Amino acid sequence: MTSPFRLDGKTVLISGAGGGIGRSLINAFREAGASVVGADREASMLEGLDLAGQVLFDQADPKATRAAVERYLSEHGAPDAVVSNAGFTRAEHLGQVDDDIWASELSINLNGAYAMTDPIVSAMAERGRGTLVFISSVNALAHFGNPAYSAAKAGLVAYAKAIAVERGGQGVRANVICPGSVRTPAWDHRLAADPSLLDNVLPHYPLGRMVLPEEVANAAVFYCSDAASGITGTVLPVDAGLTAGNLRFVDEVLRGK
Repeated sequence: MTSPFRLDGKTVLISGAGGGIGRSLINAFREAGASVVGADREASMLEGLDLAGQVLFDQADPKATRAAVERYLSEHGAPDAVVSNAGFTRAEHLGQVDDDIWASELSINLNGAYAMTDPIVSAMAERGRGTLVFISSVNALAHFGNPAYSAAKAGLVAYAKAIAVERGGQGVRANVICPGSVRTPAWDHRLAADPSLLDNVLPHYPLGRMVLPEEVANAAVFYCSDAASGITGTVLPVDAGLTAGNLRFVDEVLRGK
């Protein structure tokens, strides 16, 4: 019998495919048997990756993003699954946000994700099946800084639930993964500048470490597989326990460490 966790014969479109999480997503889906179409801003970001095709767009430009996706759909039809992974943020607090930063964060992380997935949702609904996974953030669930990014990522949760409710009758599922801090190469320059940074970060995580990109990717493969065929409209933290509770409070206030 075929394992329900396998994706043989399926095509998956992954945005932000050239990034740290994106590359792990490609590897995980390929290992599950899927063909992967990678999407990113430039072809150079996708060089050397095991891809069946590519789509190029800058998600900061929603109109161009929608146009690129519609061209892909007209040539290839809807993929079986989509992982909306592309995103961007600065390290900021509320006092550092202005109108331009707010608009930029929402354009990339929410409006661009909508423009990328909306035409695909329509094509999936017309076909009668399809799966979407949105890579959001623990910032959508509680405040850890980055207020504009947090608002955008919370918007993805609401959008996914809308798809789940309004397109479920047409066979379309949508779920959300909310990673905590993920140990991608994006951390390298921060750790090089401050090797003690993890001393402040890790005490917040019950597992005592950051999440690996492979762990985020494995959750996405599950959501896209038949093993999750009855699951839609859900939010899954992949966060080493961060949103389960306040470990630092327990350690410092109750245990007196």
